[in-house]
Amino acid sequence: MKAIITVLGKDKVGIIAKTCVYLADKDVNVLEISQTIVEGYFNMIMIVDITNTTCELSELACGLEKLGEEIGVIIKFQREEIFESMHRI
Repeated sequence: MKAIITVLGKDKVGIIAKTCVYLADKDVNVLEISQTIVEGYFNMIMIVDITNTTCELSELACGLEKLGEEIGVIIKFQREEIFESMHRI
C-alpha cells in the first residue's frame, strides 16, 4: 500500500533528514522523493510504501503533522487512493 506525503515551508537544514528518520522509525519505506526550493520556500512530495508500518495510519498522519509543527513546516499524509480520487479531473 502506498501513500503520498507533502511538505511545505521555509527552507532550513534537516527537513528531509528529520522526515525520513521519523518514517524509518515507523517502518515506512520511501520509494520516491521530489523536492524543490523556490525563493526560499521548500516543497517536497514523497511516495512511500506503508505496507509494513508499525503503527495505525491515523497515528502516522498525526505524528507527521506534529513533526512538521516542531520543525516549522506543514506535513500532510494521504493514502494513495484518496490522493488520486481528490485529484482527478
